[in-house]
Amino acid sequence: MGSLSYLLQTLGLLLLCYAVAAYKVPLTNAKYKNPKEPLGVRIKNLMSSMTLEEKIGQMIQVERANATAEVIEKYFIGSVFSGGGSVPKPNASPEAWVDMVNEIQKKALSTRLGIPIIYGIDAVHGHNNVYNATIFPHNIGLGVTRDPGLVKRIGEATALEVRATGIQYVFAPCIAVCRDPRWGRCYESYSEDHRIVQQMTEIIPGLQGDLPTNQKGVPFVAGKTKVAACAKHFVGDGGTLRGMNANNTVTSSNGLFGIHMPAYYDAVNKGVATVMVSYSSLNGLKMHANKKLITGFLKNKLKFRGIVISDYLGVDQITTPLGANYSHSINAAITAGLDMIMGSSNLTELIDELTSQVKRKLIPMSRIDDAVKRILRVKFTMGLFEDPMADHSLANQLGSKEHRELAREAVRKSLVLLKNGENADKPLLPLPKKTKKILVAGTHADNLGYQCGGWTITWQGLNGNNLTIGTTILAAVKNTVDPKTTVVYDQNPDSNFVKSGEFDYGIVVVGEKPYAEGFGDSTNLTISEPGPSAIGNVCASVKCVVVVVSGRPVVMQPYISNMDALVAAWLPGTEGQGVADVLFGDYGFTGKLARTWFKTVDQLPMNVGDPHYDPLYPFGFGLITNPV
Repeated sequence: MGSLSYLLQTLGLLLLCYAVAAYKVPLTNAKYKNPKEPLGVRIKNLMSSMTLEEKIGQMIQVERANATAEVIEKYFIGSVFSGGGSVPKPNASPEAWVDMVNEIQKKALSTRLGIPIIYGIDAVHGHNNVYNATIFPHNIGLGVTRDPGLVKRIGEATALEVRATGIQYVFAPCIAVCRDPRWGRCYESYSEDHRIVQQMTEIIPGLQGDLPTNQKGVPFVAGKTKVAACAKHFVGDGGTLRGMNANNTVTSSNGLFGIHMPAYYDAVNKGVATVMVSYSSLNGLKMHANKKLITGFLKNKLKFRGIVISDYLGVDQITTPLGANYSHSINAAITAGLDMIMGSSNLTELIDELTSQVKRKLIPMSRIDDAVKRILRVKFTMGLFEDPMADHSLANQLGSKEHRELAREAVRKSLVLLKNGENADKPLLPLPKKTKKILVAGTHADNLGYQCGGWTITWQGLNGNNLTIGTTILAAVKNTVDPKTTVVYDQNPDSNFVKSGEFDYGIVVVGEKPYAEGFGDSTNLTISEPGPSAIGNVCASVKCVVVVVSGRPVVMQPYISNMDALVAAWLPGTEGQGVADVLFGDYGFTGKLARTWFKTVDQLPMNVGDPHYDPLYPFGFGLITNPV
């Protein structure tokens, strides 16, 4: 009896050793590694070899700072991301970015199955975290252009700059329909009108590549010069009460499907690879827990086959306070249909809890398999298994001359001329280049950080001119006028200085300071001092044009009678030369408001088509000038 027991023990040990060895070594029947195999075969083959731990690992996206070798190897992490301003080092070169991403990728490839990670970043107006990248106008300006072809080219340029840093995935575009400018993310929205937002989904084939014919609705990314895109934030993020970020959107079925949802039809049809869920609630239910819309509508009705990803800590935010009932939040989010969880306040707890709920059958295995299938589909489609490592060959694309010229064109087309003289006989614009003396004033005339707004180098944006490479509006004016014209800059000149200066005219550039997300929520929408003083002091004594740099319409009614001309420049980005191009008549003004410009905040929310529509400047308004 003793020898039989010994034999069984030995056999058990041998089987255990074999199992451990099998767990560590790559598989021999790895059809998933063969690019000639059909996509479905590759996904099925890889999934049949995956343990529960490996599957759950694919569903987790960790912040760059937490993507250690230990974490990736222990948990088989599927994705990594950079939060706003999360960089390898200050002013990092494209090469430094590539090396960092490759270092993380090597860790993923060294795991048993060698599933590559996908690295994501917020490139919401160009590759905005990265020093020397081209910063395009924010979406609010691009909506003004009503030019889907331009936006597609911006997507193409952004994809190249993102790939130059080794990154393969962007959390863009934001296809919110901002219905209230008090919202701190309104500048991330193309328009209050869903039809303009739908047109602008043309950025998706710009980022990802044109969908092959007969492939409607399937995630598609065309190789190493393209990136996976992300339509966000599903759904209703632009309709919250009083424009409060991540608040509750109260709307009827008509409001939901007639205003907030239509751009998602276009995004899915254009093969968007991922959709990000909104922090906000819809009629009281947190979107991160909305199974009816995530699974029932997006996945089943629209037949979306890509990845549904949470927003940063979005799962933790299902309960108040943050993470109060974490096990409930995980269950609600995963059963609602989330495939990938971005960030976690406690990674170990997230993975342990998710694993436990699957083992206890609180979350069905079929739900995990659905998530993993979607994640692998995007990774295979992108060619990540064949080509997981980045190289330095695209480094010269970052901030290239061609991309800066494209951004400059976008700036020109995004400007809206709201006032130009008291009547058509006496327009102030275009300004003469050849004149004796010009005064440039205002906080925003010589401030690249203010010009770019939030989501630039850091999450909340920056003040000053040393954040990245670009051209301020003041520098652009100096570049444009006749060499004999004197340009005097005074940020906040007093009235005596203006009166005694013998200026031919003044250019006053004022606006909002940078902000992002809830930090930009505003109940008053005023421009702070010394903006109003600069307008008053300059415009009282000389002919003046006021250029407003802002993420939305702001209170202007009290100042309009004092000024000769008014230009909405939105948040133009690094290429301020585009503003001077139009002010001085090298190009004409063509932009038309894609948002209603209110008289007073008491009118808000007020959108085109509302019964009591009484704006300062209506949706679609914009004066036209001819080039000189």
